[in-house]
Amino acid sequence: SASTADTVRACVEITTALLGRVTVNREACAAAASDPALLATDLAEYLVQRGVPFRQAHHAVGLAVAAAEKAGKRLDQLTLPELQAIHCRFEADALALFDPARALARRELVGGPGPRQVRQQLARWRRALRAAAPTRRRSSPASIRPAKGGAAAGA
Repeated sequence: SASTADTVRACVEITTALLGRVTVNREACAAAASDPALLATDLAEYLVQRGVPFRQAHHAVGLAVAAAEKAGKRLDQLTLPELQAIHCRFEADALALFDPARALARRELVGGPGPRQVRQQLARWRRALRAAAPTRRRSSPASIRPAKGGAAAGA
């Protein structure tokens, strides 16, 4: 039976081989990310930032989604008067919330998906991998020593 270390090693090798062959269809990703329904939460946050209690903001956004569906529109195709008919705190700047790039830029919390955070995490992991590269070596089953009780070390 395979030890935990053997299993982990195999998983890393398989994942490495898989990721080396992945191609990204940028157009399909952009199309999927541009679905305005993904930004419904941003509308609720917008209202909350304007003093609307979250429960009411959530309800208003639900009404906006329903209104868009009933009208055969996407959420971002609702007009300002349509949004204001749902809640008086919607203003013209609410229409700008549906830009995916701006939506990501608003998410700059540590570890978040904002562009600056992603760049910082990439740089951090690149440094860590470069630092580890000289000390990395491919383990072989022979290099794994059994721990007391017969289990593989680190298992």
